[in-house]
Amino acid sequence: MTDRELHEKLVETLAAGKPAAVATIIDAHGSTPRKVGAKMLVFADATTFGTIGGGCGESAVLRKALEVLLTGHSPAMVAVDLTDEIGTKNADVCGGRMRVFVEPHLPG
Repeated sequence: MTDRELHEKLVETLAAGKPAAVATIIDAHGSTPRKVGAKMLVFADATTFGTIGGGCGESAVLRKALEVLLTGHSPAMVAVDLTDEIGTKNADVCGGRMRVFVEPHLPG
């Protein structure tokens, strides 16, 4: 997914009168599934467009994005730590850390 595709989807969503949150990786250290600048749209029905890496990290960001959309509409920061003890025993987990900025976009 390109930035242009994400932007077009966001514009389309807002034009339909629906809110969305943009989650953007703003900091990444170690081995992470995606790098700084990767984005994902989150919609109020918990569907997404794009990815910031999947797994439990993306799930935590999804939960925070829904919270941002459903309460208060304030931006938020999510720290994703993929280095925990459980994660290091699983070869599918990268082992790095990311910070993800979640920004709400409201129609109108």
